[in-house]
Amino acid sequence: MNKTNTVLDSSKVIASPDPSVAVSQQKSWKDYLVLAKQGIVTSNLITTFAGIYLAAVYTGVGIGSHIATMFFALIGAALVMAGGCTLNNYIDRDIDHIMERTKDRPTVTGRFSANHVLLVGLLQAAIGLGFLALTTATAAVIGLIGLFIYVVLYTMWTKRTTTLNTIVGSFSGAVPPLIGWAAIDGGLHTFAWVLFFIMFFWQPPHFLALAMKRVEEYRAAGIPMLPVVAGFEVTKRQMVVYVIALLPVSLMLYPFGIVYTVVAAILGLGWIVLGFAGFKMKDDIKWARLMFVYSLNYLTILFVLMVIVHI
Repeated sequence: MNKTNTVLDSSKVIASPDPSVAVSQQKSWKDYLVLAKQGIVTSNLITTFAGIYLAAVYTGVGIGSHIATMFFALIGAALVMAGGCTLNNYIDRDIDHIMERTKDRPTVTGRFSANHVLLVGLLQAAIGLGFLALTTATAAVIGLIGLFIYVVLYTMWTKRTTTLNTIVGSFSGAVPPLIGWAAIDGGLHTFAWVLFFIMFFWQPPHFLALAMKRVEEYRAAGIPMLPVVAGFEVTKRQMVVYVIALLPVSLMLYPFGIVYTVVAAILGLGWIVLGFAGFKMKDDIKWARLMFVYSLNYLTILFVLMVIVHI
């Protein structure tokens, strides 16, 4: 696809008098993946699977007897998350053209009309909740709560009004492992809530690092991210606070064994050291980039390890 022929002036897309008419008919399945934010969905499915697997282990039934449930939970969670992200694209279509990382979204380029994106997002979310309901009612309710927080409380309200938007978004971002666990065990073992809080405390340093890297784009778009409103020094202090809080929470899963405990401690302490290094580094953007990459590796290694030590 020739990008120069398909990308239209974003201001024309936004100003289109009839949002039901697509500016361009050149669509592909890749556009839907962009709308759904494939990277976010994929990474969160790792934590969802961890919740499913651990729930099967600690309920004593084994994952083998829950293949169908696992399938329904993963498909359901993926679609709910995709629906939320697609609706986020729909809501943010008036500002996405301003930011470099979002300017090529189909809602900006005109490959999809606003109404089409809205319909796709609602259908994805509804079908996803239906799949979750095939597991347990608890999983479906948690999915609905997470969707509501992300779309309404975060995207429609706090994202453009307060620096607390990251904290609000952290609640929705923390529900995937909870959905996974609830799909097997609606009673939600204590470990399920520990997984939730690991995800919750992980989110602020991860997304604030991204906000630091993209601070000028957020400023131009009028998004009150903490680095925009309070500056880098305050942001770095906040990030370190959450990284420190994450360490004891992750170690609450010490019953997972010595291998998990040692690795979680090393990962947590390493992140803390990197966090404090930010107060001495002269290049804040470089530090933010390091924090962002470390956060991705931290989450992937930790949740994959949780599964491995229980095999």
